[in-house]
This record gives sequence, C-alpha cells and structure tokens, in this order.
Amino acid sequence: MDSAQLRRHAATALTILAVAVCYYVTARLGLLQQLVRGQVTPLWPPTGIAVAALLVFGLRVWPGIALGALAANVFIGPSALPVVIIAVGNTLAPICSCLLLRRAGFRDELDRLRDALALVFLGALGGMLISSTVGSGILVLSGALPAGGFWPTWSVWWTGDAMGVMVVTPFLLVLRRARLPHGVGLPRWAEAVALVVFTTSVTLLATDTSHASLLFLVFPFLIWAAFRFERAGAACCALGVSVFVILAAGRMTGPFAHHGLLSNMITLQAFNGAVSLTALLLAAAVTERKRTYQEIKRLCQQLSEKVARLDT
Repeated sequence: MDSAQLRRHAATALTILAVAVCYYVTARLGLLQQLVRGQVTPLWPPTGIAVAALLVFGLRVWPGIALGALAANVFIGPSALPVVIIAVGNTLAPICSCLLLRRAGFRDELDRLRDALALVFLGALGGMLISSTVGSGILVLSGALPAGGFWPTWSVWWTGDAMGVMVVTPFLLVLRRARLPHGVGLPRWAEAVALVVFTTSVTLLATDTSHASLLFLVFPFLIWAAFRFERAGAACCALGVSVFVILAAGRMTGPFAHHGLLSNMITLQAFNGAVSLTALLLAAAVTERKRTYQEIKRLCQQLSEKVARLDT
C-alpha cells in the first residue's frame, strides 16, 4: 500500500471518528430534553448531523454514525440487545434518507425548490420512520415500555429525528459553503442584527403564552430572512425558531401546556414542518430567481456582442 492510499485511509478513519464524536456529543445535548424513558426527545440533532455527513462525505462514514449511536444509547439501556437494535435503526434511517435524496437528484447547495421539498419529505419525514418504528418497537418488545406507550413514544421519536434533519441538516449544508461577506455596508449588518433581535423576541413571546395562534407571528421574520439573506438567513432563522419552540414543547409550557404528549408532538411536528418548508422553499425560490436573472443577463450580453460583431 503506497503513501497516497495510506493518507486516504487515514483521512477516512479520522472523518468516521469525527462523525462518531459529533453524533455522541449532540446526542448528550439532545437528551437534556428527553420526554420518554430518558432517551426519547423532541429534538435529536444527531440525525441532522448524520444525514449531512452522508451527503457530504458519502456512505463510507456510516460506521461513525453506528459508533455514535451505540455510544449514546449504551448507558441508557434498557439492555444490550435492544441497545444494539436501536443503534441499527438510528444508523439505517439516515442511510435510507441519504439514498432517497440521492435518488431524487438532491443537491447539497439547496438552491432549488425540489431540493428543499426532498429534504423535508424524503430526508426528514420519510427516512426517519425507520428509526422511530424500530426504536419504539424494541422498547415495547423488551418490556421497557407498556404496549399502550408505543404511539406516544413513536410520535416523540419520529418528531425528534425529523426535526434534526429539518433544522440541523440545512444549517450544516449552508454553513459548509458559507463565506464571510465582503463589501457589506453597515446598513446590511444592522438589518441582520434587527432580524435576529426581532425573531428571538417574537418567538420567546409566542412560546410564553398559551395562545397557540401567536406562534404564527414568526413567519413574517422567516420570510424576511429568506428574501433578504437567502439560504444562510433562512437556515439560521428556522433553526433558532425551531429550537425555542422545541424547548417550550419539552417543558410543556406556553401553547403546549394542558395538552397530552401525542397532541403536543403533532402540533410541534406540524409547526416546525411549516417553518422549515417556508424558510427553505422561499430561500430556494429567491436563489433560483437570481440564478435565472444572471443567466438571462449573460445571454443578453453574449447576444449584444454578436450583434456588435455583425455590425462591424
């Protein structure tokens, strides 16, 4: 084996290790909001990291996902065999999401409407059915949960995994291509700061009151972020709003008070799905429009140059 191959294998091993560490660390953070058995949470960031890692580095990093999932679950049980099966489900789900996205022609740039739709419906809502079903099922079969607890647990598990893909994966994909803006004036920075302040204030207000309808006050700010700051602004804004709402749902306060677990998870999933779709679709539409405008401008310039040469 030559030195080039050794370097490639070493780079792959380091990447797998990095994915495993990121998965484990974010899993420990996600478990701070656990609602069922100390291991089922309404936001599971590792799934977002796993899907992003598979999209960027390829399927070869799946051992890192498996190692991270196993390490995250081994200390919370219920026993060895269920832990292994849960880790298998947590590994298969992002792999399935990645394969579905690639089959649909998904592009990591998230610069098309079809990419945003595919990420939400195939990557998040579709692929995460595997992990939630496998995990909830094995907890019931192992006796860790009563049979009647399957659907409430499944709803939290599916919501948490799907939320991880909806809000964390776009953020990571956009962050990977982000560059510090050059030549941006003070008014633009002031607008960005104002967007952050207003979005945070309105979201905190909406999650502090029992009126669920106030949650929809955040949508004008999502639209503002998507139109003015495109994918970077939309991804960051959607992530921030979703995290605040998920924290309120985990505490069962504000609009999530006085409701059952299953009802809260349905509300949370519907709201955060609408947040992600609004932000990602609008940002993709704006990016497509700008790309079309630049292409038309380029073609018009080429045409004018050809006409000028004909005149001479």
